[in-house]
Amino acid sequence: MPFERGGVTISTFRLNGEWPEDALEQFNAYRAGTLDSIKDDVQIGWTTGRCLLDSNLDENSVIAGSCWYLNLRKAERKIPSSLLNAIIKREELVYMRANELDFVPSKVKREIKAQAIEQYLMKMPPSIASTPMVYDPMAKMLYLGTASAKQIEDFIGFFYQTLNLEPLQITPGTILNDEFGKLETDLPILSLTGEETDEMLPGRDFLTYLWYLSETGEAAITHEQYGEFDILIEGPLVLGAGDLAKGSAETIVKKGDLPQQSAEAKAALAVGKKLKKAKVTLTRGDDIWSGTFDADKFIFSSLNLPEGEELEPDSRFGERMQNILIFNEAWKCCFKRYAENMFNDHAAVNQALQEWAANRNSF
Repeated sequence: MPFERGGVTISTFRLNGEWPEDALEQFNAYRAGTLDSIKDDVQIGWTTGRCLLDSNLDENSVIAGSCWYLNLRKAERKIPSSLLNAIIKREELVYMRANELDFVPSKVKREIKAQAIEQYLMKMPPSIASTPMVYDPMAKMLYLGTASAKQIEDFIGFFYQTLNLEPLQITPGTILNDEFGKLETDLPILSLTGEETDEMLPGRDFLTYLWYLSETGEAAITHEQYGEFDILIEGPLVLGAGDLAKGSAETIVKKGDLPQQSAEAKAALAVGKKLKKAKVTLTRGDDIWSGTFDADKFIFSSLNLPEGEELEPDSRFGERMQNILIFNEAWKCCFKRYAENMFNDHAAVNQALQEWAANRNSF
């Protein structure tokens, strides 16, 4: 599973209340049933984090490295449409021959379809999908292993149904509220061309600002607990002009050794396009975190963590979760630096980035 090894997609949340003492009991009340019990309805429920077929939830199976590790599993039986259509067609031909007709009445069509589903549905193996979840009680943070808006929405609804707690996704808006007591609309808008706009795209403004820092030798941030981090922005790049753009709304730059220094990237910046998606690397000594950041979703995918030293599975899992926590704290620190600079002197920030966009080297 992705939280245990390899690159991981991470959506980060905090909760709007305290983790309940009887959480295990509440998860068990909504645990997933057996696959044999799945019929024509979608079955949704909790399983352990390490196995989608294990819904025996106890402290040994759901606690890993001091964190809660579960999956929200969705299972259903479906007859593939091509197979179902073939079965229906065969039965319709049988009906027409038996009744010497060259058509099948609508009522009979519905009956044939219903009979086909009843006869063949339980012969189909269930298909399963899941949303992995980790809750770190020490940090009071919840992580989802998905970037899908639909999966996130479904998870939040079922999680609230289970624990009566609402996960609040960490976004520019939540950081601004938590750290500055301000709204997302209070944050000044970054302009690369000098033209004013009302379109709020704080994630893109922030990522473009980090790109500027990484190319001007100023991309180092210090976290009071976890130390100093260097930031590197690399390709492939996706630059976007927002929903109000005229002409091409996006520019994708991915070919060549240094796509971030290409003429295409410079041209995109010159017309006000901002960085929407890029590979981001944070380093702290020998520790390296690297993944693709989607500025609009404020989510990382394919995030690779520093090489761990622990060998025992629970300890290794705890070490990975600690590295995820450190990364998220450092990333929040990056955004706080951007917000502070924009609040304190956004005119100077705009001027600096406009000059960088206009004068940067390209080939």
